[in-house]
Amino acid sequence: MKKKSFFNSLLFLLNSLFATLLLLSYLLPYISPKSFSLLAVISLFVPILFIVNFLFFIYWLLKLKKQLFLPLLVLIIGWFTSSPFYKFSDHKEIQEQDLKVMSYNVRMFNYYKWNKDENLASKTFNFINNKSPDVLAIQEFYASSEINFNYPYQYIKTKSKNKFGQAIYSKYPIINSGSLDFKESGNNIIYVDLLKNKDTIRVYNVHLESLSIDTNKEHFGEENNQKLLSRMQTTFKKQAFQTEQFLEHEQNWKGKKIILGDFNNTAYSWVYQKIKSGKKDAFIEAGNGFGKTFNYPFPMRIDFILTSTDIDINQFKTFNESFSDHFPIQANLNW
Repeated sequence: MKKKSFFNSLLFLLNSLFATLLLLSYLLPYISPKSFSLLAVISLFVPILFIVNFLFFIYWLLKLKKQLFLPLLVLIIGWFTSSPFYKFSDHKEIQEQDLKVMSYNVRMFNYYKWNKDENLASKTFNFINNKSPDVLAIQEFYASSEINFNYPYQYIKTKSKNKFGQAIYSKYPIINSGSLDFKESGNNIIYVDLLKNKDTIRVYNVHLESLSIDTNKEHFGEENNQKLLSRMQTTFKKQAFQTEQFLEHEQNWKGKKIILGDFNNTAYSWVYQKIKSGKKDAFIEAGNGFGKTFNYPFPMRIDFILTSTDIDINQFKTFNESFSDHFPIQANLNW
């Protein structure tokens, strides 16, 4: 009995630690990484904290222990205060006049041969052409001669001699376009104004500063954990400055808007909270499951489709095709 009591006491101590971290994470959307970048790192681990606390709850429940109320309480608080960890689909009818939009970080169409499949780029092109979104936003774009997208309108902005950057393809006329041109960064935000019938819609393609982590290497490709943590803190600070630059630009547009892209941070972060403010999240409105967009064992949602509140979201999909380290996402929009 004493051994069991000691084991449960130790387990509850661990439970208390993970519960505290999860409670702390609920404050992350309100604390700028510029003032506390170390705390911002926790945002990447919120999905893990949810899972661990849920497993603790199940354990205490099966043991019929009153300790179950600790993980249950922090999970309930998260249910009402945080972005949903898991979403049950709200069935909505797709309309013929829907605007179908897709966001996809294509990892430069396998330019650096991270995948040994020589046909990976053509498979990516075929997948996109088969889905045929009306608007396509690509992050980590590479201006390859093999690209065969059949779109009458496009805006491509590269930031290097190797022709890497971002692209927006459209079936509707592009009447204006531009770039925010992040300083000292390979990442960027570009935008276009589309003309659909009599409506002009602003579409942003967002790619915030990358964490540049290699999930297949020790310390995610860094020399040690300390240097990894330092690099992540620097990245989150950069993301904060880039987010402020975006918000300043965005406020000048008063019409309908769609924000697509790879935020390189989760739905529990300050950058997501700031960009989403006053908008709808397509996953929350019409998604299903975990909404996992990054190819990692734990469900990380770092790619988003957001819209202004006057746009209806009739469908949201996350595809499972592993042609990149990100999964493509798509939504049907109407107004």
